[in-house]
Amino acid sequence: MTAVDTNVAEAPVLFEERAAGNGTRIGIATLNAPRTLNGFSLPMAHLLLKQLNAWADDDGIALVVLQGAGEKAFCAGGDLHSLYQSMLAYREAGHTDIRENDYAAEFFDVEYRVDYLIHTYAKPILCWGHGIVMGGGIGLMSGASHRVVSERSKLAFPEITVGLFPDVGGSWLLPRVPGNGGLFLALTGALLNPGDAIYAGLADVHVAEERRSAVFDALLQVAWSADAARNHERLSQLLLSFASDAATGPLLANAAQVDALCEGDDLAAIVERISTLQTDDAWLQAAQKTLAAGAPGSARLAFELQRRSAGQDLASVYRLEYITALHCAAHGNFAEGIRALLIDKDRTPSWNPATLVDASRAWADTFFASPWADAAHPLADLGTPVAERSLA
Repeated sequence: MTAVDTNVAEAPVLFEERAAGNGTRIGIATLNAPRTLNGFSLPMAHLLLKQLNAWADDDGIALVVLQGAGEKAFCAGGDLHSLYQSMLAYREAGHTDIRENDYAAEFFDVEYRVDYLIHTYAKPILCWGHGIVMGGGIGLMSGASHRVVSERSKLAFPEITVGLFPDVGGSWLLPRVPGNGGLFLALTGALLNPGDAIYAGLADVHVAEERRSAVFDALLQVAWSADAARNHERLSQLLLSFASDAATGPLLANAAQVDALCEGDDLAAIVERISTLQTDDAWLQAAQKTLAAGAPGSARLAFELQRRSAGQDLASVYRLEYITALHCAAHGNFAEGIRALLIDKDRTPSWNPATLVDASRAWADTFFASPWADAAHPLADLGTPVAERSLA
């Protein structure tokens, strides 16, 4: 085992390299903030971006493993406390230009770069999505070539509860969920179990958590090669040999109902149908409650972003989400949502706009206005469009 110099117990990401067959090595990156459920921080993002690029250029590295420390979560989302402090400072300083929140601008820039790099990585990336995988955690996991869920996995896009929207490529991922399921997930933050994660195209294979160490041991026995395509195939075969069936989840079980609820282009009608649905299904009831308590502006932004992203390549979607995220940090409901959930913990946010009627398309349009010319956009260099692999 060869340790990289950032591999100290206090580091926000631990990196190691393990010797495998045929003289190759496996790079392992472990998010290392279990007390915050591995909340994705700016230091984490910088470390991952640097090391993933280094491993991409290292001919001896055959594949990369991405996992989270602790038993509860791979990654429960972004580091909202630091973002909240940056938003308070921005507003107290009287800033009006979304580019003037230096922290938020850097955070979303580096986070999206990491996510995009994972999506476009030539070598296999195995992401072990155990426990809670939400928000920024889905951003990290979704682009990996091989995405494992176990019986403890719980995935969600809960941004409506904090006044944001499903970012980290969510505007690209969610429209690829079968039927109208992606819009339902964005509006309700509904939880996905392992079966639903696979059905929704956010995971590939279910492996029991107790078999994780056996999978990792097996990885070291493979004679990996310099052929990335061949290594992709061999990793797929290896994971299938450890896989087990995942139980059908409520998204699939309620697919026809969800499709009917979210049909059409009238967001107000969709929200009304979900809100007034008479059901004894606990999953649908929880979705109704989350929608009712969530930010109307977030519902509108999620709805409009999915439509604006249609036909766009992944890099373009990240550029659009970047603009919208900075607007949310500057003058949206994001700070209020974090305050109510994590700072004061009163769970009584004062949303503005307070109703979907006021969160109109015209209101949402202001969140898509860019202060940059296309060539000057901070993410203008994300590269050539990613080839869209099937997420179904």
